[in-house]
Amino acid sequence: GALAPIEEPPLPPAQRKKLDLRKTLFLLPNMITLSSIFCGFDSIRISASAHSDDDFYKASLLLVYALFFDMLDGRVARLTKTQSAFGLQIDSLADVISFGVAPAMMVYSWSLHQKGTLGLVVSFVFAAAGAVRLARFNVLSMGENGEPTTPPKYIVGLPVPGAAGILISIIVANHAVAGKLAGPEYVWAMIGLTLFLAFLQVSTIRFRSFKDMKLNWRSVGLVFFAVGSSVVVSVKTGPAFVLVWLLSFYIVIGVVETLVTIPARRRAARDAERREAWQIPSAP
Repeated sequence: GALAPIEEPPLPPAQRKKLDLRKTLFLLPNMITLSSIFCGFDSIRISASAHSDDDFYKASLLLVYALFFDMLDGRVARLTKTQSAFGLQIDSLADVISFGVAPAMMVYSWSLHQKGTLGLVVSFVFAAAGAVRLARFNVLSMGENGEPTTPPKYIVGLPVPGAAGILISIIVANHAVAGKLAGPEYVWAMIGLTLFLAFLQVSTIRFRSFKDMKLNWRSVGLVFFAVGSSVVVSVKTGPAFVLVWLLSFYIVIGVVETLVTIPARRRAARDAERREAWQIPSAP
């Protein structure tokens, strides 16, 4: 008769896969980044239909939360050693939404809409400058293999969250003074400020990253000055304006340091050109 088919022995029960802790930790900073994107998205939603100072205050607070998540995701990635090219890209995309488009939309709906098309163009310039700034940052932050490199002591151009923080803090302060800053008498000042912040983002001015800040007399003096001046600003204008002052102080530090170091950098560039022209090797 026909041969009976040979039955294969039953497979052993599948073993449970062990939990890959590294893959789980990889999700953590990215979930924090997605939280920042949600805050930016919801802020845009509120700004698009805002009718009162309270609405803009809510939209600005959402961006404050986005700033918190933006500071947190990078630190979590470094602590868990889960930095990656993917994390760098999604962080930049989050910044475009939460600190480029969202504050541009907010400042337009809050103040710049009073100048019609001009206000719209200025708001777009701010968002576009943020996108260009982040694209340049990504190029400078990636090594030859595409992996993120160690953050440098200085970064080129004003960081996008810093530029957005100025606009956010002004709208938060506006709520503390009963909406006085949204009046037509301040529109041109806001247009000038928005354009200036856009310029700083795409400029070659170097700003400190504070990644390797060491405890010395300069850093201690800087902290004491920041705290002391913040107290003065709080007493003279109100606590709501302290963040505006601190972020403005950060910008001033970057501009002053760049202006002071320009002569030294020019001398170094001339020396390098002379060495290259005379084929003199540089010192090791």
